[in-house]
Amino acid sequence: MRQAAHDLNTDPQIEAPAQEAAGDEPFVPPVPRISIQAFCETETTANMLDVASQDRRLGRAHVTVQMGGVDAAVAFYGDAPTPNLIIIESVLQGDAMGADLGRLAEVCDAGTKVVVIGHINDVLLYRELMRSGVSEYLVAPLEPLSVINSIGGLYQDPDSEPLGRVIAFVGAKGGVGSSTIAHNTAWSIAEGYSSDVIIADLDLPFGTAALDFNQDPPQGIAEAVLSPERLDDVLLDRLLAKCSKHVSLFAAPSSLDQVYDIDPQAFDSVLNVARQNVPNIVLDVPHIWTGWARSVLLAADDIVVTAVPDLANLRNAKNLLDLLKQNRPNDRKPYILLNQVGMPKRPEISAKDFSEALDLDPVATIQFDPQLFGDAANNGQMIQEMSAGSKPAETFNHLAALVTGHEQSTVAKKSILGPILEKLKRKKG
Repeated sequence: MRQAAHDLNTDPQIEAPAQEAAGDEPFVPPVPRISIQAFCETETTANMLDVASQDRRLGRAHVTVQMGGVDAAVAFYGDAPTPNLIIIESVLQGDAMGADLGRLAEVCDAGTKVVVIGHINDVLLYRELMRSGVSEYLVAPLEPLSVINSIGGLYQDPDSEPLGRVIAFVGAKGGVGSSTIAHNTAWSIAEGYSSDVIIADLDLPFGTAALDFNQDPPQGIAEAVLSPERLDDVLLDRLLAKCSKHVSLFAAPSSLDQVYDIDPQAFDSVLNVARQNVPNIVLDVPHIWTGWARSVLLAADDIVVTAVPDLANLRNAKNLLDLLKQNRPNDRKPYILLNQVGMPKRPEISAKDFSEALDLDPVATIQFDPQLFGDAANNGQMIQEMSAGSKPAETFNHLAALVTGHEQSTVAKKSILGPILEKLKRKKG
């Protein structure tokens, strides 16, 4: 077993990985395309690993889970090559566990990593296992996300930049302004945090990102997804249109010369290259339901659903949230944003009723303002450029903070001191 770089715990006990509740988890990057085999001794751990294996972050890894612990692993690898990673559960203690794992070391190939799940919180045992070449020791009981995070840490180069975060924006219905929300939030991320952002316009025949940023690039995302095997860092730079110091655009061709029946794996390949180059990738996902659109949404790190307050949007948003909850049980809940609120003469569902029906509070509401948004669209500018102090601009800044992890609350908190503090700020200015 190969010794993995690891900081030894100097506390009297090993701190088990934080058990994050679904919906409040930290950003955990995907695990690379590796083979993982687990040998468990308890049904609880086996069931937990089965759940973890279904998580999107392990989507590229090949995971098998079986019972039997060290005995089963030693018997299995006696005449079979070992995988990239072995997960072993042991209920033994101290020297007995070390001796048992020694039998496993005799049949392990060079380069195989071993994670041990034990039931004893003992720092001396931990240090001994690290010295013997175990890559990680985890204390049961565990949550799936804790295990995924530990696995990801073993395969992340500490000297490399972290993988970029993918944020998908989708409308509950066509024409609700999801693209506008996506583009303005991306701009807020770039300008507010001086952080590089790629905006990928996935509406290949009808995308508007190039118009919104006043760009007319000859190439874009179609060249990447139609030939994903050709995409590398050099070609990525050629295909991106530079909109500002920190914003680059993967523009859609917006052409009807061909149909775009894309293989979902093509988008996966393109996003993997993009992740290695920038910290933030904003996906402008069209309101369609194809294999690749579903795949892109399920694989995103965060999702923002834009809706207007009517019945069709409520129904669609509910269906979408149910699907995401079922397929992404370990992920943070999507953010819901209500747009175009207060349109004259249009019957609307109140924000309170909307949130009660979805069992999810909207992260923000944006009032109907055709003048501001229309002028910005016609000028090829963002709302922050047109009116930096406006309510919509503040909303985009707030949303940018949420999806990048700079703000933990999913709903803007109001204080009774807010108006007073705001006056003091204005006077000071």
